[in-house]
Amino acid sequence: MQPSDSDEDMEAPDGPGASHIPPTIYVIKFHPGTAREAVEWLIERIESKNKYGGAELLVRCEPQKQGQGVTVHVSATKIKLLEVAESVELQKKAGSGLIQEFSVRDLDQFLYSGHTLDTVLTPAEREFCVRHELDAIRAKQEEGHVPGYPEIKLFPGQSIVSVYLAEELVTAMYPLHDRQALESLSSSWYKAFFQAAPYENMRSYFGESVAMYFSFLGFYTMALLVPALLGLLQVVLSVDTLTEYALFAAFNLVWVTILLELWKRRSAELSYAWGTLARQSAVEPPRAGFRGVMRQNPVTGRFEPTYPNWRTKFKMYFVSAPVVSLCLLGSLWMMMAAFWAEEQLMDWKRRYGTIAAVFMHVPSALYAALVWIINLYYKRLATYLTHWENHRTQREHDWNRVSKLVVFQFVNNFSSLFYIAFYIQDMEMLCSQVATMLIVTQMINHFQEALLPYVVKKAYNQLAEQLVSVLRNHPLTEKFFTEVVRPVHTAPPEEEPVPVLSLDPKDPRITQAKEEADLDPYEDAYEDYLEMFLQFGYVFLFSSVYPMAAFWAVLNNILELKTDAFKLCRVYQRPRVKKVGSIGVWQGAFELLGAVAVMTNCALLCLSPRVRPLAPTTSPVEWVLMFVLLEHLILAAKLCLMWLVPNQPLWVRQALERITYQSKLALKNERGKKTRRHLSRRFRSVHGMPRSGSRSRGTTPVAQNGGLRHRTPPRDYRDYRDY
Repeated sequence: MQPSDSDEDMEAPDGPGASHIPPTIYVIKFHPGTAREAVEWLIERIESKNKYGGAELLVRCEPQKQGQGVTVHVSATKIKLLEVAESVELQKKAGSGLIQEFSVRDLDQFLYSGHTLDTVLTPAEREFCVRHELDAIRAKQEEGHVPGYPEIKLFPGQSIVSVYLAEELVTAMYPLHDRQALESLSSSWYKAFFQAAPYENMRSYFGESVAMYFSFLGFYTMALLVPALLGLLQVVLSVDTLTEYALFAAFNLVWVTILLELWKRRSAELSYAWGTLARQSAVEPPRAGFRGVMRQNPVTGRFEPTYPNWRTKFKMYFVSAPVVSLCLLGSLWMMMAAFWAEEQLMDWKRRYGTIAAVFMHVPSALYAALVWIINLYYKRLATYLTHWENHRTQREHDWNRVSKLVVFQFVNNFSSLFYIAFYIQDMEMLCSQVATMLIVTQMINHFQEALLPYVVKKAYNQLAEQLVSVLRNHPLTEKFFTEVVRPVHTAPPEEEPVPVLSLDPKDPRITQAKEEADLDPYEDAYEDYLEMFLQFGYVFLFSSVYPMAAFWAVLNNILELKTDAFKLCRVYQRPRVKKVGSIGVWQGAFELLGAVAVMTNCALLCLSPRVRPLAPTTSPVEWVLMFVLLEHLILAAKLCLMWLVPNQPLWVRQALERITYQSKLALKNERGKKTRRHLSRRFRSVHGMPRSGSRSRGTTPVAQNGGLRHRTPPRDYRDYRDY
């Protein structure tokens, strides 16, 4: 009979089977074909002490059945979580109001405003600490392979959990929702319609990455209200400013710079309050998937994988860059082919009438389908190339991956609009295309992101299972559904269960883990940022053609705030917490798009046939030079704004300086104490005197009124001036 948390073990309050089991933080599901030795080895490493290379976490197993994979629940004690929080240098707000490193020794400073040992760490911080310890389980020098799998090699310092996930020995690993905290957050978030978004509660539960995205979305939506109102008034009042919305476009181009600069300041405020502002300058540890030779870090003194930086640069510039360029050229070629096919069909329509008109929308439909397929496979290619480049830190890895994806998405989504604007030069067609892509596409995204998975997923899964079952049994299609069994999954089923303490079969966490295992994982906020990036381009790249773009964007974003919140709370698994101090590479992407918007809007105004009559006597060259000058003036204004507006508010800079000053003062005081103790010992050793505090202390005769008295030697070196 396998061990359980019930019966005799429950009577030992401090033993391994104590009745009080901390809430599950992570769930790890092993493949049914994973070798028993590999399962036991990883569980042992999770439970063992840190000094033996383990994570020192608590593991409980779901009731095991023969032929099914082992599923374990991972949690940690309060003391362990506090120790990890200190070791990872977690930044938290202290009772003094300043942000400082969490310290168990100074725990009282963080127990303010009703905080207790249960609440001093937020749910997000507890998840971050447990995941950090799981990722920190590294292979030792003598561990050359995974037990039971000689072909799966390990190098010293490699993350064992990452190897298990990559080799599919572990099929799923996800944090479990805290149902009570999630329900409390939901009631004040997407269920509430007339109150501000609870950004601090988001951060406490989902972490800084998710909270930073929603903060940006809310800030960006509020900033769009001004151009949205102007665009609406322009349409309602039928105002034709400079005969092609030139002033409106100029205002938008300056406003986008103000928006992004103010967001930098807001981002600095948030990251300071969340304790992530100073993390960017710290010595970052290597990411879990980083590969290299184990050597001692000259800065930290720790042994960690090292990889030549020139090799990573070589792979980036001589392999990844050409591959990405070929993909971009292929995307442009497909776009040109689609337009060419439409032109041919238009010629056929003029020749053959309605017969050819039936096929008019075929090229667009095929192009849209191909774009969707190419986006899917290109995302996998970009992820593979970035992993192959072997970047040291997680920040560098994410930056390079997102950069590849953003460049491709820009070309894939905006190339057709540039073709219409500057080659066909059909402004009415451009206006219609921008409106269609902005309104229709984003409404489809709302349905696809939140409503479709939640409403249709069960019915779709049932239909898909029936269809696959029919095709698998059909003689013509059965070969396409033959599953290839990997060698690592060929271990025979074990008759004896893995020796690990088990949860009670009626424990509600078992049912919850199974329900959340069926949900889709939420990798990161890339798709959400990408949607905002594309919308940003539609609003500002072609604002001189379609002033109503900002108005529709505001309506979309109001709905986006609710649908994104709903999908995080109900549709997806709980995301992994990521510590971020800004929106990262997306800040540069939005700023670059703002600069491109200056060029496109000036070029559109220059090409507009309705603006040209304003200066009938100017030559074509002078006309172009006039708009080039306008473009340079707007770019100069943008640069001046970027230079004049500080990236951090004054109070944030003062708070950082205060923290730096107090840190130096504390270090100075500590050094002063050590110096005084050292000099006191030196003086006593020179004068042959016993240590202060010893029972028999020497005395020195001193003349007084013609006689002698004995004076006790001083305890501190500073008293020797009177001795």
